[in-house]
Amino acid sequence: MIDEILYEEKKILEEKRKLILEELDEKKSNREKIENKVKFLAKESKGNYNEEKETTEKISDVLKKDIEGYEEALLSPYFGRVDFREKRGLEENIYIGKKGITNNIRGEEVVVDWRAPVADLYYSGTGGEAYYKAPIGVIDGTLSLKRKFLFEDGEIKDIFDDGLNELMINGEEGTELVDEFLKINLEESRGKKLKEVVATIQKEQNEIIRWPRTFPIIVQGSAGSGKTTIALHRLAYLIYRYKENMIGQEILVLAPNKLFLDYISEILPNLGAEEVKQSTFEELVKSKFKLKAKIYNKDDKLKNIMEEEDLVKKNLIIDSAKFRGSMVFKEMIDKYIALVDSSAREIQDIKIYDYILFDKKEIIKLYLKDLKSYPINKRKDEIKRYLSLKLKEKIELLVYSIDNKWEKNIKDIKINCEDIEERRKLLINEYNKRDEIKNNVLKNSKKQFNDYFKHWKGIGVNHIYYNFFTDEIFNMIASKDISQELIDFMKEEFLKNYENGLVDEDDLAPLLYIRNLLEGIEEKEKFKHIVVDEAQDYSPFQVYLVNSFAKGNSLTLVGDLAQGIYYYKGLRVWEDITQKLFKSEATYVQLTQSYRSTVEIIDFAKEALEAQNLGLKNAKPVLRHGEEPKIIQVEEEKGIYKNIDEIISKIRELGKTSVAIITKDAKEAEKVEKLLKRKSIYKFQRIKGKENNFIEDNVIIPSYLTKGLEFDCTIIYDPSKNKYKKEILEERLLYVMLTRALHYEYILKINNLTELIIENC
Repeated sequence: MIDEILYEEKKILEEKRKLILEELDEKKSNREKIENKVKFLAKESKGNYNEEKETTEKISDVLKKDIEGYEEALLSPYFGRVDFREKRGLEENIYIGKKGITNNIRGEEVVVDWRAPVADLYYSGTGGEAYYKAPIGVIDGTLSLKRKFLFEDGEIKDIFDDGLNELMINGEEGTELVDEFLKINLEESRGKKLKEVVATIQKEQNEIIRWPRTFPIIVQGSAGSGKTTIALHRLAYLIYRYKENMIGQEILVLAPNKLFLDYISEILPNLGAEEVKQSTFEELVKSKFKLKAKIYNKDDKLKNIMEEEDLVKKNLIIDSAKFRGSMVFKEMIDKYIALVDSSAREIQDIKIYDYILFDKKEIIKLYLKDLKSYPINKRKDEIKRYLSLKLKEKIELLVYSIDNKWEKNIKDIKINCEDIEERRKLLINEYNKRDEIKNNVLKNSKKQFNDYFKHWKGIGVNHIYYNFFTDEIFNMIASKDISQELIDFMKEEFLKNYENGLVDEDDLAPLLYIRNLLEGIEEKEKFKHIVVDEAQDYSPFQVYLVNSFAKGNSLTLVGDLAQGIYYYKGLRVWEDITQKLFKSEATYVQLTQSYRSTVEIIDFAKEALEAQNLGLKNAKPVLRHGEEPKIIQVEEEKGIYKNIDEIISKIRELGKTSVAIITKDAKEAEKVEKLLKRKSIYKFQRIKGKENNFIEDNVIIPSYLTKGLEFDCTIIYDPSKNKYKKEILEERLLYVMLTRALHYEYILKINNLTELIIENC
């Protein structure tokens, strides 16, 4: 039976390839004609701008991209099939692929794009009565077949039908039907980049991907639940779904660091979303105003918190970061700006010599009343624009008043001075004085006017933030919830960084907020959708600011509280933003299914998760079994290279490639690198946090830089009792470390193991 179905499907594949090739030949022929036209227009324009040539070149580029897509699709045009019969309609055999393919010559849809409404049947439909949502409404019908294809070297290797290739695994609590097609895909080796997974998107993931963009959606996902992959596929879906009014350039992805941006760099182009903007929060802030100082980043701060032995100072560093990331701190800035703003103490008359061009009363009225709705600097610009329209008239009036004043002086001289020669000298002197002042007024009034506004607007973001910390007002407006000790520490910390030319990463949100208050946010700066990865590490203040750059609160936030290693400033619970920021108008989804690691690896990490008491459900692994994580006793630290070399050799033999040696911190990573450099037969890349990409398959990486990444095999270096205590940071670091492996996990035990790892589990 299976052989007959496979034979039939291979015949259908052959027919579809003919249709693709036919369309491909037509596209190539059209592009050749377009290219010839471009050459003709280039010759005709002789190097000058030609609008028709530019338009034709754009058409050629679109065709080129289309041709590349069709050529790529030839190898494996589709991955799924659904047989669906609409009510009062005929049954259709619908083939679904990464790219929609149409044969325009015959007017036939060969393959349906995975993002099309009908493709929802493949991801979420079940046999029998089914429906999908289309732009025209809900389409009801009957789903009689849902089939998945496994391609190898351009040929169908195997097929999987829902209900036929799903097995019930008995004797395991809480297990469900196992998707063999999914298991085969998960067992593949992963490279240095995250890959698209359009063929294996699961029902609960599909619902998030296709969620409307009108409200924020927050995804709490267990380690390995695919939350990053879901978020990126969601972007590709949104571009497809809203293609009439949304393009890739109007979407932003915020990632934790540049290394992570490289890790996800291949997904979006593979999904046809090449132009999506990708950044870190730090880079977003830098792009909004000049920030020349060196950034004291979150990883350096985390390292210093981990190493700080003075408990009082450590708690002050943590509390300072937490407070500056709070909405209460934002309110403090609001109060300060309002006080400075309302005082209007820098507003003076606009003068030329001792003559008033514009009275300060008029300027204050414009600033504090008439134009109050504008951002501060925009308000100043508007005042300047408004007054500049009156400047010519004001200068003329001033010249007229000078003439009047001198007319009186001249008249007095003529009446009172009888000596003709003396009178002549006095009159010449007065006329010269008058003309000199008039000429200067005419010549310099505009410059004086411009200088006034240049000086008035000259107080920038950094200056205001500095004044905020150094002004006596700070103590007056400080929240009653914080101690004087913390207030003094925050001031001292800020001034120390200021003197050393540093900007603390925790000051980026306040600085960006002040910039927004000064300049406002222009419509062209906003994005039609923003994705925030590792959202649990963002402070409420940061999330507020990110949302201010999203049109209509169109946000996708993905994260995992259990991996919130920047706990000192990040979100404590999701309610910090769902209720306090979005006023319960955000959608919250929790994903517990883990697709990354084997059952054995997930079980091994449970202790570190449960120790956090976050009230989150345990990750539920896809029933993909593998080796138990192995604890290897290492007698001598210097001999670790032998164990590591043996592990890597075994991994290579098993057809896997990526191996990560995970240490607690950067200092330990450097020590391991030195040991391996002298003895190991393999090459290693030590990750420091500022890399743009992975060079080697084998990496040595600190725990806090592994978040979001995954490897075929991980080697956890010396998770000892003295390094990983039952403290929030160390519990989370260990949980992150233990959930990075796809297939194999090893623990190098040098000293007594932490209580968070149970031997013989």
